Amino acid sequence: MKRFSKDSSTIADNTRKLTVIFLYALLYAIALNMFWHPASIYTGGITGFSQIVNTVFDKWFGVSLSISVIYYLMNVPFLIYGWRKMNKEIVIFTLISVTAASLAISIVPEIVLTKDPIICALFGGAIGGSSLGLALKNGIATGGLDIGIIVIRRKTGRSIGSISMVINGIIVIAAGYLFGFPYAFYSLLSIIVSGKVTDFIFTKQQKMQALIITRQPEKVIAELKVRLLRGVTILNEAEGAYDHREKVVLLTVITRYEMSLLEEAIKEADNEAFVSISENVHTIGKFDDFEF
Repeated sequence: MKRFSKDSSTIADNTRKLTVIFLYALLYAIALNMFWHPASIYTGGITGFSQIVNTVFDKWFGVSLSISVIYYLMNVPFLIYGWRKMNKEIVIFTLISVTAASLAISIVPEIVLTKDPIICALFGGAIGGSSLGLALKNGIATGGLDIGIIVIRRKTGRSIGSISMVINGIIVIAAGYLFGFPYAFYSLLSIIVSGKVTDFIFTKQQKMQALIITRQPEKVIAELKVRLLRGVTILNEAEGAYDHREKVVLLTVITRYEMSLLEEAIKEADNEAFVSISENVHTIGKFDDFEF
């Protein structure tokens, strides 16, 4: 009965995620094909780089490449790396979301509702940000660049926000060079709006407190530092009521998106550890928000 219940819960969770991926892909394709692309506005991430490649080939070589195909191909190296180094379930759902987004971009028609760059920047940013926030809120990575940002963060210790700013800065400069700097400002406006909407939907709900009860605290802490770069508080001399054996309680605060990384760390360090998760906790002081 327990196994049946667990299987049913897994099926329901996967169905929910697939539904969210469908909605994300549809909304993102609408933002790109009806607002960003018609007004020559670049968005952030791999989609923005795909637009750059598309424009360069069209403008300089007279070759028209599909943005959806470029987008998919640029995601492949990140997905391969993620498959080797990260949680396989996350990578599988990322692959599904990338595939769905690519198909939606190619299927949704490019309808020019308006060429006013400010309107396109605002509405494109709002719709695109809503799609990203919806996906992230449900624990779904929206592209391989998410994996790339995680890797850079692990290597450098830089915040997600600062890494994203550098990437989006490159895109904005490229927009200015290719279309003129007024379009760089429109692209920047759209990226800011998209980020704010994503933040409104996702960021405010993402903090989670983890209490880890373990007999192997050093191993667990080492794994947490490698995978999460989060601070850990140690509570010594805890005692199990059943066996009266001494244990250690570790306390850390993570983001919802990092939950799978926490699970990986626990499985690697101490598969017998007990973990209690408290959702939607509030923090005061320095906390590195996991934003995209």
